[in-house]
Amino acid sequence: MTQDEDQSTPRRGHEVIQAYLRTLDSSPGVYRMLDDQSRVLYVGKARNLRARVSNYARPSGHSRRIARMIEDTASMMFLTTRTETEALLLEQNLIKQLKPKFNVLLRDDKSFPNIMVTGHAFPQIRKHRGAKTDKGSYYGPFASAGAVNRVLNQLQKAFLLRNCSDSMFDSRTRPCLLHQIKRCSAPCVGRISEAEYAASVRDAQDFLMGKSTRIQGELAAQMQDASDAMEFERAAALRDRIRALTQVQTAQGINPRGVAEADVIALHLEKGQACVQVFFIRAHQNWGNQDFYPRVGEDVSEAEVMEAFLGQFYDQKEPARLLLLSHGIENDDLMADALSSKLGRRVEIAVPQRGEKSELVDGALRNARESLARRMAETATQGKLLRGLAEAFGLDAPPARIEVYDNSHIQGAHAVGAMIVAGPEGFLKTQYRKFNIRGDALTPGDDFGMMKEVLARRLARLLKEDPDRDKGLWPDLMLIDGGAGQVSAVAEIMADHGVEDVPFVGVAKGIDRDAGKEEFHRPGERPFALRHNDPVLYFVQRLRDEAHRFAIGTHRAKRAKAVSANPLDDIAGVGAARKRALLAHFGSAKAVSRANLADLKAVEGVSEGLAEKIYAFFHEKG
Repeated sequence: MTQDEDQSTPRRGHEVIQAYLRTLDSSPGVYRMLDDQSRVLYVGKARNLRARVSNYARPSGHSRRIARMIEDTASMMFLTTRTETEALLLEQNLIKQLKPKFNVLLRDDKSFPNIMVTGHAFPQIRKHRGAKTDKGSYYGPFASAGAVNRVLNQLQKAFLLRNCSDSMFDSRTRPCLLHQIKRCSAPCVGRISEAEYAASVRDAQDFLMGKSTRIQGELAAQMQDASDAMEFERAAALRDRIRALTQVQTAQGINPRGVAEADVIALHLEKGQACVQVFFIRAHQNWGNQDFYPRVGEDVSEAEVMEAFLGQFYDQKEPARLLLLSHGIENDDLMADALSSKLGRRVEIAVPQRGEKSELVDGALRNARESLARRMAETATQGKLLRGLAEAFGLDAPPARIEVYDNSHIQGAHAVGAMIVAGPEGFLKTQYRKFNIRGDALTPGDDFGMMKEVLARRLARLLKEDPDRDKGLWPDLMLIDGGAGQVSAVAEIMADHGVEDVPFVGVAKGIDRDAGKEEFHRPGERPFALRHNDPVLYFVQRLRDEAHRFAIGTHRAKRAKAVSANPLDDIAGVGAARKRALLAHFGSAKAVSRANLADLKAVEGVSEGLAEKIYAFFHEKG
């Protein structure tokens, strides 16, 4: 082989890595390994970059996963940092952003809800998700919205705190239904003083901070006093409040005495799959648990998975003061420093061996093991159904990504489109999408036109975000709710966008519109049906029903928002007090829109300039 031929052959593997050693020193930092198309294969951190990279330069002694990664490596990138903690944080940010093939990857990274007590003079108690930017007190996290709703439901019974918005509170003139069913003390209309309401808020906050014994004791004493005074109605109300608090504690199940605040994190690995179970302990109470299934390789260690999970999980979340782990990690001091600096207070990481803390970890580990077993069984069943689907619809291989589309409207009003996604692991709810139908030229109720708009927008986004189809965003199969008309509309849109290799099938109910008599439509082919007892048919029905559920839910939310919308809210300068004055004077927002300028000026609190602005808002639109 000539020298020119040798230089033209792209180099890979440990020889490429070896060449980088001459340029590296012992600084901490982050390294990236890339293939011959510059796709990131792996992101890692190092206390000493030269020492870490020299390990990859060895031609042997690696696990199968690492050996494959080294073999595919064509180049590397390096970023030095001032400290090891910075390297750890940068590594986790890059992993979440780049999603490298050979890293352990946390796929479900949603935020967790909290309970918020607002900073209002008469505070509202409500669910809050996302950044803590609003003024108020926060309690959480809770594992799910359902857990928050259960606690809120009982807290409203126990402490009679309002859950209405501030604008609703300001505009009330009489108590709402919640007061009538003894779920709110009606501070909006003065049925309780500010001092008495503040006392109820303090009791609710104390309960959320774990001081439940004192509160229940005080309520029990008040109930006895009321009973002794023969105020039996008041005694019954106090009894109901005590019962509501007891129901919260009973639903929480695990309420550790010796652990005030902790995240209990347990990992179970089996056959190249992993489940991480997280329990949230706050104020000596269990506020729910959640399971996660990070992407792992066949030969990863528990320590590697646990460290990657902690780094990615707490990237946008606030850790507890104590993390109780089922398995230790290599850089526990480094991880503790990183989380402590982020939280602004000391975070401790421990792997308990005995006592109550160990029992908490054992319980979480049992849940992780059982959850993974169920998931593996479901995945096996799902795989069989996907193979049957490929055979029924003539696909080359079982689909890894199925997109199902449906529309929802009432006589064309509040029209929405919906897309759900399913794959080998079931429904991928984080990838569901909704489409507000924009087509002004569409005839109300034009299902074909709506489907065209939805598919056109979806294909345009795919062509923009994943033109090379290497990010896993393109579907292997599209299911369309509808018959020959919808299929023709989709075929037209596909042709307009030059997409010819994505199979799609229309799912239409039969003549009697009964489940089990579905007909399937494909472009240029006669409709066909599956046996009424075919598991694949049940699978398709489940997919279609999920799309229908999502579409209906989206439509109802849009309709409810439109019904509750008040045009006065969109006028700058019209706050709660002026809005209340306008509604009291005219009776409705519609009457305000029809009022002349002189009548608007006659409203108390509405200046001449504001009256002109309101009049212009309703009469100069369009």
